Amino acid sequence: GCARDWDGLTCWPRATFGEVVKIPCPQFFEEFTSFLQRNCTQEEYWSEPFPPYTIACGFDEGSSKGPEDQKSYYSAFWRVYTAGYAASMTSLITALIVFAAFRKFHCTRNYIHMHLFVSFILRAVAVFTKDAVLFADETMDHCLMSTVACKAAVAFFQFSILANFFWLLIEGIYLQTLLLLTFVSNKKFVWWFVFTGWGAPTAVMFAWVLTRIHQQNTGCWDDDENGVVLWIIKGPILLTVLINFIIFINVIRILVHKLKSQEGGGSHSSHFVRLAKSTLLLIPLFGVHYIVFAFFPESTGLEARLYIELGLGSFQGFVVALLYCFSNAEVQTELKKQLCKWQHQEYLTFSHKHGALSRETSPVNYVTQLSLLDKISPKRRTSVLQDGVTTV
Repeated sequence: GCARDWDGLTCWPRATFGEVVKIPCPQFFEEFTSFLQRNCTQEEYWSEPFPPYTIACGFDEGSSKGPEDQKSYYSAFWRVYTAGYAASMTSLITALIVFAAFRKFHCTRNYIHMHLFVSFILRAVAVFTKDAVLFADETMDHCLMSTVACKAAVAFFQFSILANFFWLLIEGIYLQTLLLLTFVSNKKFVWWFVFTGWGAPTAVMFAWVLTRIHQQNTGCWDDDENGVVLWIIKGPILLTVLINFIIFINVIRILVHKLKSQEGGGSHSSHFVRLAKSTLLLIPLFGVHYIVFAFFPESTGLEARLYIELGLGSFQGFVVALLYCFSNAEVQTELKKQLCKWQHQEYLTFSHKHGALSRETSPVNYVTQLSLLDKISPKRRTSVLQDGVTTV
């Protein structure tokens, strides 16, 4: 029969002699109404796809979005999300150092922020790892590639996505609890959050890996998944997105109520500005933008989905670090204090060294040293006495 084959756009499964294999168009084409077919010929070679990609997958010969154009488009998009994840990872690591270095910031709220930062960092590292392992070599046969390294890279990628969504959910739960009950100073709540934020993704990933091994151990585990395998990952993610969206709406409702009670019939414009500001700050923290395509099929609005989930999503960590660390008034004040302290210490060190050097090189100091030598040196005193006798 014919072996599994990678034609540069999609993977064709193994087939017996005379068998006709029918598969849908690759996911990166927006049209999914047509199918491609290939025949395993008598010479045990694959026939050319029919209908051709140019006809079956939503574009024609004269289209500006042929395969090469699609490849160029996704290559440019790869540069965008790579820059986004790099910026996110750099800013989040810096924010982690700031929160860890100053004891003033060691509190429940910032502990949760730090775990969220770590989940974003893991997500960026996982994306870079997956791209390096699976897509660094353009000549790689994605049908035949089925190594432990590539499966581990995909599993790590899935775990980082899960952990990130669960920590976004925990941020939402914590904020809503804080608004309703005004507690959460006890560290035991932090440990419950940590257990849920890292334990739940680990349990889901354990189930996914076992199911993959026993039911669909094909390729690098990055191919199309059947229903059971797909929903092991997608189900918890959709659940966290839905719960977080409900919490987001409820938090906005609470903020509206609190702002109205504080305003006491004040200016509507200032009320609206404060509410809008609070809403914009909450969107990246809750990951609300994921709700746009959360419950649609993967093929729906592919380009818009890429812009929102990959383009905006890659910069989400950067925005979170900017809003909840670098733009925080307490952080800015503490950093300014530390900078002034370092400058003062540097000035004192410089003044001390400069003063010591000045004393060592001063003419007055040199004369003083000579007078001291005159007083304590016997040879010098004898020489002076002899000169005095000779003179007399």
